[in-house]
Amino acid sequence: MTHASELAPRALEGDRRSLGRLLSLVEDDPLAAAEISEIDGTHSPGTRVVGITGAPGSGKSTLTNRLVVLMRERSETVAVIAVDPTSPFSGGALLGDRIRMNEHASDGGVYIRSMANRGHLGGISAAVPQAVRVLRAAGFEWILLETVGVGQVEVEIASQADLTIVVLTPGWGDHVQASKAGLLEVADLFVVNKADRPGARTTVRDLRTELTLGGPTARRPPILETQAHNGEGVAELDATVQRLYEELALSGELEDRRTSRLRAEIIQQATTLRLVELSGAWSDDLVGTMVQRVRAGELTALAAARELANLTSPG
Repeated sequence: MTHASELAPRALEGDRRSLGRLLSLVEDDPLAAAEISEIDGTHSPGTRVVGITGAPGSGKSTLTNRLVVLMRERSETVAVIAVDPTSPFSGGALLGDRIRMNEHASDGGVYIRSMANRGHLGGISAAVPQAVRVLRAAGFEWILLETVGVGQVEVEIASQADLTIVVLTPGWGDHVQASKAGLLEVADLFVVNKADRPGARTTVRDLRTELTLGGPTARRPPILETQAHNGEGVAELDATVQRLYEELALSGELEDRRTSRLRAEIIQQATTLRLVELSGAWSDDLVGTMVQRVRAGELTALAAARELANLTSPG
Protein backbone atom coordinates (compact mmCIF):
# COMPACT_ATOMS: atom_id res chain seq x y z
CA MET A 1 0.00 0.00 0.00
CA THR A 2 1.29 3.45 -0.91
CA HIS A 3 1.56 5.78 2.07
CA ALA A 4 1.05 9.52 2.21
CA SER A 5 4.73 10.07 2.92
CA GLU A 6 5.59 8.38 -0.39
CA LEU A 7 3.03 10.28 -2.43
CA ALA A 8 3.61 13.72 -0.94
CA PRO A 9 6.97 14.55 -2.60
CA ARG A 10 5.68 13.65 -6.06
CA ALA A 11 2.37 15.44 -5.50
CA LEU A 12 4.05 18.64 -4.35
CA GLU A 13 6.32 18.56 -7.39
CA GLY A 14 3.27 18.77 -9.65
CA ASP A 15 2.40 15.14 -10.38
CA ARG A 16 -1.39 15.30 -10.63
CA ARG A 17 -1.87 11.55 -10.35
CA SER A 18 0.01 11.50 -7.06
CA LEU A 19 -1.91 14.57 -5.90
CA GLY A 20 -5.21 12.80 -6.60
CA ARG A 21 -4.12 9.66 -4.77
CA LEU A 22 -2.91 11.74 -1.83
CA LEU A 23 -6.27 13.48 -1.55
CA SER A 24 -8.03 10.11 -1.76
CA LEU A 25 -5.97 8.91 1.19
CA VAL A 26 -6.97 12.00 3.12
CA GLU A 27 -10.65 11.24 2.49
CA ASP A 28 -10.51 7.54 3.27
CA ASP A 29 -8.01 7.09 6.07
CA PRO A 30 -7.88 9.18 9.27
CA LEU A 31 -4.32 8.03 9.90
CA ALA A 32 -3.30 9.26 6.46
CA ALA A 33 -5.03 12.55 7.20
CA ALA A 34 -3.00 12.85 10.38
CA GLU A 35 0.17 12.07 8.43
CA ILE A 36 -0.72 14.79 5.92
CA SER A 37 -0.67 17.31 8.75
CA GLU A 38 3.13 16.94 8.72
CA ILE A 39 3.23 18.63 5.31
CA ASP A 40 4.41 22.19 5.62
CA GLY A 41 1.22 24.11 4.91
CA THR A 42 3.06 27.42 5.09
CA HIS A 43 4.94 26.56 1.89
CA SER A 44 2.68 28.98 -0.01
CA PRO A 45 1.54 31.55 2.55
CA GLY A 46 0.03 33.65 -0.21
CA THR A 47 -2.59 31.01 -1.02
CA ARG A 48 -6.09 32.47 -0.70
CA VAL A 49 -8.91 30.20 0.41
CA VAL A 50 -12.43 31.30 -0.56
CA GLY A 51 -15.60 29.55 0.57
CA ILE A 52 -18.61 29.63 -1.74
CA THR A 53 -21.82 28.44 -0.15
CA GLY A 54 -25.57 28.73 -0.55
CA ALA A 55 -28.74 26.82 -1.23
CA PRO A 56 -28.87 24.04 -3.84
CA GLY A 57 -29.72 25.45 -7.27
CA SER A 58 -28.35 28.90 -6.53
CA GLY A 59 -25.75 28.58 -9.26
CA LYS A 60 -22.66 28.15 -7.07
CA SER A 61 -20.90 25.84 -9.52
CA THR A 62 -21.47 28.12 -12.49
CA LEU A 63 -20.31 31.11 -10.45
CA THR A 64 -17.23 29.20 -9.32
CA ASN A 65 -16.47 28.25 -12.89
CA ARG A 66 -16.68 31.90 -13.98
CA LEU A 67 -14.30 32.95 -11.21
CA VAL A 68 -11.83 30.25 -12.28
CA VAL A 69 -11.85 31.65 -15.82
CA LEU A 70 -11.03 35.16 -14.60
CA MET A 71 -8.26 33.92 -12.32
CA ARG A 72 -6.72 31.94 -15.13
CA GLU A 73 -6.80 35.02 -17.36
CA ARG A 74 -4.42 36.54 -14.79
CA SER A 75 -2.29 33.35 -15.00
CA GLU A 76 -3.10 32.49 -11.38
CA THR A 77 -3.36 28.82 -10.42
CA VAL A 78 -6.64 27.59 -8.94
CA ALA A 79 -7.76 24.49 -7.07
CA VAL A 80 -11.46 23.82 -6.54
CA ILE A 81 -12.76 21.50 -3.85
CA ALA A 82 -16.42 20.80 -4.51
CA VAL A 83 -17.95 19.17 -1.43
CA ASP A 84 -20.89 17.18 -2.74
CA PRO A 85 -23.75 15.24 -1.18
CA THR A 86 -22.81 11.68 -0.34
CA SER A 87 -24.32 8.71 -2.08
CA PRO A 88 -26.02 6.54 0.56
CA PHE A 89 -24.88 3.46 -1.37
CA SER A 90 -21.31 4.11 -2.46
CA GLY A 91 -20.29 6.93 -0.14
CA GLY A 92 -19.17 8.87 -3.20
CA ALA A 93 -20.01 12.36 -4.35
CA LEU A 94 -23.13 12.81 -6.48
CA LEU A 95 -23.06 16.23 -8.10
CA GLY A 96 -19.92 15.80 -10.18
CA ASP A 97 -18.63 19.38 -10.37
CA ARG A 98 -15.62 18.07 -12.26
CA ILE A 99 -17.98 17.24 -15.12
CA ARG A 100 -19.59 20.66 -15.01
CA MET A 101 -16.16 22.32 -15.12
CA ASN A 102 -14.70 20.06 -17.79
CA GLU A 103 -13.63 23.04 -19.92
CA HIS A 104 -10.64 23.26 -17.56
CA ALA A 105 -9.71 19.60 -17.89
CA SER A 106 -6.68 20.28 -20.08
CA ASP A 107 -5.54 23.34 -18.13
CA GLY A 108 -2.53 22.52 -15.97
CA GLY A 109 -3.20 25.59 -13.85
CA VAL A 110 -6.54 24.29 -12.60
CA TYR A 111 -7.20 21.32 -10.34
CA ILE A 112 -10.77 20.29 -9.52
CA ARG A 113 -11.67 17.74 -6.89
CA SER A 114 -15.10 16.56 -5.76
CA MET A 115 -15.15 15.38 -2.17
CA ALA A 116 -18.09 13.61 -0.56
CA ASN A 117 -19.36 15.16 2.65
CA ARG A 118 -19.85 11.63 4.08
CA GLY A 119 -22.98 12.84 5.83
CA HIS A 120 -21.09 15.56 7.68
CA LEU A 121 -23.84 17.98 8.65
CA GLY A 122 -21.97 21.21 8.02
CA GLY A 123 -21.65 20.39 4.34
CA ILE A 124 -17.88 20.18 4.79
CA SER A 125 -16.00 16.91 4.58
CA ALA A 126 -13.91 16.20 7.67
CA ALA A 127 -10.95 15.75 5.28
CA VAL A 128 -11.24 19.24 3.79
CA PRO A 129 -8.79 20.98 6.18
CA GLN A 130 -6.06 18.50 5.25
CA ALA A 131 -6.93 18.73 1.55
CA VAL A 132 -6.52 22.50 1.80
CA ARG A 133 -3.13 21.98 3.44
CA VAL A 134 -2.02 19.69 0.62
CA LEU A 135 -3.19 22.05 -2.12
CA ARG A 136 -1.56 25.02 -0.40
CA ALA A 137 1.71 23.13 -0.15
CA ALA A 138 1.35 22.23 -3.84
CA GLY A 139 1.54 25.95 -4.59
CA PHE A 140 -1.97 26.82 -5.77
CA GLU A 141 -2.60 30.55 -5.50
CA TRP A 142 -6.36 30.19 -5.03
CA ILE A 143 -8.37 27.42 -3.37
CA LEU A 144 -12.12 27.66 -3.88
CA LEU A 145 -14.29 25.61 -1.50
CA GLU A 146 -17.70 25.12 -3.03
CA THR A 147 -20.03 23.39 -0.60
CA VAL A 148 -23.26 21.48 -0.83
CA GLY A 149 -26.14 23.64 0.37
CA VAL A 150 -27.70 21.88 3.32
CA GLY A 151 -29.63 24.70 4.96
CA GLN A 152 -29.11 25.92 8.46
CA VAL A 153 -25.86 24.07 9.19
CA GLU A 154 -23.96 25.38 6.17
CA VAL A 155 -22.06 27.96 8.23
CA GLU A 156 -19.15 25.59 8.92
CA ILE A 157 -17.42 26.73 5.74
CA ALA A 158 -16.44 29.97 7.48
CA SER A 159 -14.07 28.03 9.73
CA GLN A 160 -12.21 26.62 6.70
CA ALA A 161 -11.93 29.69 4.46
CA ASP A 162 -10.21 33.05 4.61
CA LEU A 163 -13.40 34.66 3.43
CA THR A 164 -16.86 33.37 2.66
CA ILE A 165 -19.22 34.14 -0.21
CA VAL A 166 -22.89 33.35 0.38
CA VAL A 167 -24.90 32.87 -2.81
CA LEU A 168 -28.64 33.54 -2.76
CA THR A 169 -31.29 33.68 -5.45
CA PRO A 170 -34.44 35.79 -5.73
CA GLY A 171 -37.90 34.54 -4.98
CA TRP A 172 -37.03 31.66 -2.65
CA GLY A 173 -37.24 33.45 0.67
CA ASP A 174 -33.48 33.19 0.94
CA HIS A 175 -33.25 36.21 3.21
CA VAL A 176 -35.27 34.38 5.86
CA GLN A 177 -33.16 31.22 5.48
CA ALA A 178 -29.94 33.22 5.70
CA SER A 179 -31.07 34.76 8.96
CA LYS A 180 -32.03 31.40 10.45
CA ALA A 181 -28.88 29.67 9.33
CA GLY A 182 -26.54 32.26 10.76
CA LEU A 183 -25.14 33.03 7.32
CA LEU A 184 -25.53 36.73 8.06
CA GLU A 185 -22.82 36.34 10.67
CA VAL A 186 -20.32 34.39 8.57
CA ALA A 187 -20.72 36.00 5.15
CA ASP A 188 -18.02 38.39 3.99
CA LEU A 189 -19.86 38.91 0.74
CA PHE A 190 -23.40 38.23 -0.45
CA VAL A 191 -24.14 37.40 -4.07
CA VAL A 192 -27.69 37.48 -5.35
CA ASN A 193 -27.31 35.27 -8.39
CA LYS A 194 -29.84 34.87 -11.21
CA ALA A 195 -30.47 38.58 -10.75
CA ASP A 196 -32.42 38.72 -14.00
CA ARG A 197 -35.27 36.91 -12.26
CA PRO A 198 -38.18 38.73 -10.62
CA GLY A 199 -37.61 39.52 -6.97
CA ALA A 200 -33.86 40.15 -7.15
CA ARG A 201 -34.13 43.74 -5.94
CA THR A 202 -36.46 42.63 -3.15
CA THR A 203 -33.91 40.07 -1.98
CA VAL A 204 -31.17 42.71 -1.98
CA ARG A 205 -33.38 45.13 -0.06
CA ASP A 206 -34.37 42.51 2.51
CA LEU A 207 -30.76 41.55 3.05
CA ARG A 208 -29.77 45.17 3.65
CA THR A 209 -32.62 45.54 6.11
CA GLU A 210 -31.59 42.44 8.05
CA LEU A 211 -27.97 43.56 8.17
CA THR A 212 -29.01 46.82 9.84
CA LEU A 213 -30.79 44.94 12.63
CA GLY A 214 -27.46 44.21 14.27
CA GLY A 215 -27.00 47.86 15.19
CA PRO A 216 -24.52 50.51 14.07
CA THR A 217 -21.46 48.37 14.84
CA ALA A 218 -22.67 45.30 12.91
CA ARG A 219 -20.75 44.13 9.86
CA ARG A 220 -22.08 45.26 6.48
CA PRO A 221 -20.88 42.75 3.88
CA PRO A 222 -21.15 43.91 0.26
CA ILE A 223 -24.16 42.65 -1.69
CA LEU A 224 -23.62 42.05 -5.40
CA GLU A 225 -25.98 40.97 -8.16
CA THR A 226 -24.78 38.46 -10.74
CA GLN A 227 -26.01 36.36 -13.61
CA ALA A 228 -23.55 33.50 -13.60
CA HIS A 229 -25.04 31.88 -16.70
CA ASN A 230 -23.85 34.77 -18.89
CA GLY A 231 -21.08 36.14 -16.68
CA GLU A 232 -22.75 39.42 -15.84
CA GLY A 233 -21.47 40.87 -12.57
CA VAL A 234 -18.77 38.21 -12.13
CA ALA A 235 -15.90 40.60 -12.90
CA GLU A 236 -17.17 42.89 -10.13
CA LEU A 237 -17.38 39.87 -7.81
CA ASP A 238 -13.79 38.93 -8.63
CA ALA A 239 -12.58 42.48 -7.99
CA THR A 240 -14.52 42.66 -4.72
CA VAL A 241 -12.97 39.41 -3.47
CA GLN A 242 -9.50 40.80 -4.16
CA ARG A 243 -10.35 44.08 -2.42
CA LEU A 244 -11.71 42.25 0.63
CA TYR A 245 -8.50 40.25 0.86
CA GLU A 246 -6.47 43.44 0.91
CA GLU A 247 -8.69 44.91 3.63
CA LEU A 248 -8.51 41.76 5.75
CA ALA A 249 -4.73 41.65 5.42
CA LEU A 250 -4.28 45.32 6.32
CA SER A 251 -6.54 45.07 9.37
CA GLY A 252 -4.82 41.94 10.67
CA GLU A 253 -8.07 39.99 10.58
CA LEU A 254 -6.81 37.65 7.86
CA GLU A 255 -3.94 36.54 10.11
CA ASP A 256 -6.36 36.15 13.03
CA ARG A 257 -8.65 33.93 10.96
CA ARG A 258 -5.77 31.75 9.81
CA THR A 259 -4.53 31.41 13.37
CA SER A 260 -8.00 30.33 14.51
CA ARG A 261 -8.15 27.83 11.67
CA LEU A 262 -4.77 26.38 12.61
CA ARG A 263 -5.88 26.07 16.23
CA ALA A 264 -8.99 24.16 15.15
CA GLU A 265 -6.88 21.93 12.91
CA ILE A 266 -4.53 21.04 15.75
CA ILE A 267 -7.46 20.13 17.98
CA GLN A 268 -9.05 18.09 15.18
CA GLN A 269 -5.82 16.16 14.56
CA ALA A 270 -5.36 15.50 18.26
CA THR A 271 -8.92 14.21 18.42
CA THR A 272 -8.38 11.99 15.36
CA LEU A 273 -5.20 10.49 16.77
CA ARG A 274 -6.84 9.91 20.14
CA LEU A 275 -9.84 8.21 18.55
CA VAL A 276 -7.59 5.91 16.54
CA GLU A 277 -5.62 5.10 19.69
CA LEU A 278 -8.77 4.39 21.69
CA SER A 279 -10.42 2.24 19.03
CA GLY A 280 -7.28 0.13 18.73
CA ALA A 281 -7.20 -0.44 22.46
CA TRP A 282 -10.58 -2.18 22.63
CA SER A 283 -10.73 -5.83 21.71
CA ASP A 284 -13.88 -7.28 20.18
CA ASP A 285 -14.32 -9.43 23.29
CA LEU A 286 -14.16 -6.41 25.58
CA VAL A 287 -16.69 -4.44 23.56
CA GLY A 288 -18.88 -7.53 23.28
CA THR A 289 -18.87 -7.93 27.06
CA MET A 290 -19.96 -4.30 27.45
CA VAL A 291 -22.77 -4.83 24.97
CA GLN A 292 -24.02 -7.86 26.88
CA ARG A 293 -23.91 -5.99 30.20
CA VAL A 294 -25.92 -3.13 28.73
CA ARG A 295 -28.44 -5.57 27.25
CA ALA A 296 -28.71 -7.30 30.62
CA GLY A 297 -29.46 -4.02 32.33
CA GLU A 298 -26.27 -4.00 34.40
CA LEU A 299 -25.03 -0.80 32.79
CA THR A 300 -26.39 2.06 30.75
CA ALA A 301 -24.73 2.70 27.40
CA LEU A 302 -23.17 5.87 28.83
CA ALA A 303 -21.78 3.98 31.83
CA ALA A 304 -20.31 1.35 29.51
CA ALA A 305 -18.71 4.07 27.38
CA ARG A 306 -17.19 5.67 30.47
CA GLU A 307 -15.80 2.34 31.61
CA LEU A 308 -14.18 1.77 28.23
CA ALA A 309 -12.72 5.28 28.26
CA ASN A 310 -11.32 4.79 31.75
CA LEU A 311 -9.66 1.53 30.69
CA THR A 312 -7.68 3.44 28.03
CA SER A 313 -7.22 6.82 29.66
CA PRO A 314 -3.64 8.10 29.70
CA GLY A 315 -1.60 7.78 32.90
